[in-house]
Amino acid sequence: MNMKALCAISHMWSVHHLWWRMMAILFVLSAWFVPLNSAHATTTVHVLETWSSGDDVTLARNQNFYLRLAYDTDKPAGIWITPYFHGKKVNVGTSPSQRYSGRGEALAWFFFFQPGDEVDEIRIKAGDGSTNNTPVVAVWRGHVVASGEAAAAQDQPEWVAEMNARAKAAQDQAYHEQMSKPVSAGDVALFNGFMLTMLVVGLAGIAAPAWGLWRWRGGWRLAAAVPAVMVVFVILRIVIGTSTDPTSHNLWPFEILMVSALSLVVMATMKVARKWFGAGG
Repeated sequence: MNMKALCAISHMWSVHHLWWRMMAILFVLSAWFVPLNSAHATTTVHVLETWSSGDDVTLARNQNFYLRLAYDTDKPAGIWITPYFHGKKVNVGTSPSQRYSGRGEALAWFFFFQPGDEVDEIRIKAGDGSTNNTPVVAVWRGHVVASGEAAAAQDQPEWVAEMNARAKAAQDQAYHEQMSKPVSAGDVALFNGFMLTMLVVGLAGIAAPAWGLWRWRGGWRLAAAVPAVMVVFVILRIVIGTSTDPTSHNLWPFEILMVSALSLVVMATMKVARKWFGAGG
């Protein structure tokens, strides 16, 4: 092998060696910076104070337990609280969450449904609301118990009133922004399709037992009378209820839809049974 060939091979080896060194450097840099970026993207929350204050609190009837939270996040995130007692979730009412960005303070609260219920831990979650992307980021530990007594007159801290007012203003703004958005053609089509489906199911649920009463004989006619009576009962109940109190059946279309769907299921089952026993269609 001549000198020229040896030089070429040496040059190729040097280039190859340099390439692997560069790849190794890039790998180390990526391993160094990626965790930093991931850590930088997380949301941090900590409890500044509570009201009622203290680590052992008794809440009166219909009284809220408030938490003043400080947050720091690089992307919009919601903040939710979940009270626990001895490691199990407690059935309580909790505050909703708006979207938070940057740094600031947030107000969270919960209230008891039943006297005697207790809380010894409040887990604070932050994220987009999904199971995988809303981890527990902070925990408050103390003891809060529900009392059946009426709340005594006491002054709330200024931060409770101020943050409640800010939260309500943010909710009102979000509501107005949502209502001001133009309705898309897809939304209109979806709504019209839903209403048409409700109308078809409602009419079919009324017509099916009426058809059975007209066509069937004997015990089958009596059986068809059962869904017919159900539908008539619900309709009469809505008519009588709204005549005395117009707000008593605000969701009456859904009531008719539900009983009509049940009527269709009953009639379809009986039609299959008639064919099985050779009674015709």
